[in-house]
Amino acid sequence: MVKKFLEGGKIVGTHGVRGEMRVECWCDSPQFLAQFKTLYFDEGNEKVKVKSRAHKNMVLVKIPNVDTIEQADLLRGKILYIKRSDIKLEEGVNFVQDLIGLEIKDSDSDEVYGVVNDVLRTGSNDVYEMKGKDNKMYYIPAIPDIVDEIDVDGGKILITPMKGLFSDED
Repeated sequence: MVKKFLEGGKIVGTHGVRGEMRVECWCDSPQFLAQFKTLYFDEGNEKVKVKSRAHKNMVLVKIPNVDTIEQADLLRGKILYIKRSDIKLEEGVNFVQDLIGLEIKDSDSDEVYGVVNDVLRTGSNDVYEMKGKDNKMYYIPAIPDIVDEIDVDGGKILITPMKGLFSDED
């Protein structure tokens, strides 16, 4: 199921004395999250206008009528959401939240290996953390030699496993 609202980050503290808040960014970069003028609380049920700016590895957010440290501190721990339709992705790029829970299957045999548990960012390429049918964790490099197709709507990722991916063999 495709979510209409995606988690963008979490308010982790205050900044200054005028109600500005520090947000731990859960996006690709603080600059990405800071571009939005409207964010949401309560999984999209509460719309909030914001003024944001990237600051180091955080985003500083100011919400109207939150003008003191005390008011800002009451929002600590709240999650900020982005409306999916406000985001434009390049072709072939997916949201991490859409990949979690997808089945990983063999491209040839359709055998189910497991389910994506997390997506790890390594710098050179992403790695899919997969919980196998044997309850072991496996790590699938998200590279073209292995990942053949990502079908978010179909709930699956098709792969051609390389030798040793699911065992200790050479």
